[in-house]
Amino acid sequence: MRETMRLQGLDVVIEGQGPTVVFLHGWPDTLALWDDTVQALHDGYRCVRFSLPGFDLSQPPRPQSVDDMCALIGAVVDAVSPGEPVALVLHDWGCFFGYEYAARHVDRVARVVSADIGDTNSGAYLAALTAKEKRMIAGYQIWLALAWKLGSIWPAMADRMTRYMARRIGCKTEPSQMGWQMNYPYALQWLGSFGGLRGVARVDKVFGPKVPTLFLFGKRKPFMFHSARWLAQLATTPGCAVQGLDAGHWLMRQQPEVFNRAVRQWLDASRVAAEGDA
Repeated sequence: MRETMRLQGLDVVIEGQGPTVVFLHGWPDTLALWDDTVQALHDGYRCVRFSLPGFDLSQPPRPQSVDDMCALIGAVVDAVSPGEPVALVLHDWGCFFGYEYAARHVDRVARVVSADIGDTNSGAYLAALTAKEKRMIAGYQIWLALAWKLGSIWPAMADRMTRYMARRIGCKTEPSQMGWQMNYPYALQWLGSFGGLRGVARVDKVFGPKVPTLFLFGKRKPFMFHSARWLAQLATTPGCAVQGLDAGHWLMRQQPEVFNRAVRQWLDASRVAAEGDA
């Protein structure tokens, strides 16, 4: 059974029955990123997903501050599961926003599955990056931040810039489904737009120690979005796990069977463990 809830101008799609799982995608995707994963989970979990504000190109641009995004995630969580904490399944910028929401509302998040974005705001991660890797990361992210700024003046060029960079970094999303409106998270990070990223939580201080976490990452990338210390921390924390996949950044599309099986098995095991502790 599939139903749609309209909330704060967004379509929130709900499928399946069981404990609630809320999915958050990243750049340059929509809720469609999770189609296969929802199919793998919906017979045992109530799967909730929506396209982040501004990522549905049929709607006007809708940039969000970190506070706004956390408030939106909270409104969705409270609407779909008012009495119980939820699991979060996250990717890319969905990881960043989901981590921040969970850090602020630990009581509303039972567990987290995060894909490919780890402790990127930790000292261990920054120290591990080579100068070349830092240049590569800054290069594509600043490009997208500038495309965001250009979008309100010259949207056609901003779209071309966005799609060009997506091709360069291996994104297989259909170009017609990508646009400059999606780039505002990079404007937050590099231009300080909409309040920037000041004061966000240190990921490595929350996940693992306070929230059971499964971290899945692609091993075939020019650089990683996590530190070796993050992997070791999760691998040695009871209730947490890590797994590297033979994939790039979009591992749920490049290795869907492996990804979905890992998510399902860990959610099932984590659920049983939580019920046993109750």
